[in-house]
Amino acid sequence: MAKQIQAIRGMNDILPGQSRRWQYLENIIRQVVAAYGYDEIRMPVVEQTDLFKRSIGEVTDIVEKEMYTFEDRNGDSLTLRPEGTASCVRAGNEHGLLYNQQQRLWYMGPMFRHERPQKGRYRQFHQVGVEVFGLDGPDIDAELIQMTARLWKTLGLTEHLTLELNSLASNEARANYKVALTEYLGAHAELLDDDSKRRLESNPLRILDSKNPAMAEMLAAAPKLSEYWDDESREHFNGLCARLDAAGITYTHNERLVRGLDYYNRSVFEWVTTSLGAQGTVCAGGRYDGLVEQLGGKGTPAVGFAMGLERLVLMLEQLDQADLPAAVDVYVSAMGEQAELPAVKIAERLRDEFPGLRVMQHCGGGNFKKQLKRADKSGARLALIMGDDEIANEVVSVKYLREDKPQQSLTWDQLSQVITTIHS
Repeated sequence: MAKQIQAIRGMNDILPGQSRRWQYLENIIRQVVAAYGYDEIRMPVVEQTDLFKRSIGEVTDIVEKEMYTFEDRNGDSLTLRPEGTASCVRAGNEHGLLYNQQQRLWYMGPMFRHERPQKGRYRQFHQVGVEVFGLDGPDIDAELIQMTARLWKTLGLTEHLTLELNSLASNEARANYKVALTEYLGAHAELLDDDSKRRLESNPLRILDSKNPAMAEMLAAAPKLSEYWDDESREHFNGLCARLDAAGITYTHNERLVRGLDYYNRSVFEWVTTSLGAQGTVCAGGRYDGLVEQLGGKGTPAVGFAMGLERLVLMLEQLDQADLPAAVDVYVSAMGEQAELPAVKIAERLRDEFPGLRVMQHCGGGNFKKQLKRADKSGARLALIMGDDEIANEVVSVKYLREDKPQQSLTWDQLSQVITTIHS
């Protein structure tokens, strides 16, 4: 027997029993972003490697360790996208969508990072990203956070998520802070782990994000970025907080929140949970006003966020929050060869007259007991049965599979009223 081929480690199948929860989540996300007037954009999963080196930063774990990079037959270096913002900016620049324009965009799809697979973290994972271009005030930052808060409310997750905010300030203010931080960390070099020592000169802010408990006390005493904010950054952050206060959204100012990508400035935020163990960040984002110009466009303010679908699905599973509909509403059975064609006509007529109704036609023959067993397994609320008696009397027998009601023989008009009730 030939050796069975299995999926690549960290790249998982989403099986039929799981996909309905994914569809439920994706549909709610689409409804929420549409409620705010955002348009969908779809980008390729493969981009030129330089796109991510220039945007994410070469001295980051993503670029140094995690990207799936390869040479194609022309010798070009290509990369499976590890995140969506850079691709969205590239597409906006390439198609003239950004300069002197306002764009509210969103996308959904797979991303790829070669890291250690664990619960809620995979090598192929799925994200929803939302990006806004051409608006530089705290009002749009607040709108994005309000959008995520509405999503948690719709999903029933509000009480399981907390919001953390910070400001990375302007480039100049951050540069001044880096000098002070590097000096402080250098004076405590004996406490730094290997990753932190490597980042000390290239990306010292990332050290603040360390989860190493041996460094916690030393990092808690480090200089605070807010002490170096310029007036404009302080005003922007205060404006964001005021809007969130007005919207009734609770948050914590986390001075050590820096985000892992080099392109962020000013507002940054994360929604975190304790429901998923170590993988606590569910949604994160912030402002990246310099990225459009950095990638060849003209200066354009920008802000956005991304959320991991695997982690949200995991939360819905653990908290049993998703009220999932059955895969099938109506199951149509035919008893005997003479009833097969009338049963097909009934099923197609239902699909014609009730768009969106999920109708499963029994296939494969079998006796009455077997067909009803399959009808029940499908999750359908009703089984419609066609046999010789039904054909002779021009009726359809209706068996209620989820309610304690007697079986009925109904005309088409009567059946339509019953279907309208369950389909409303």
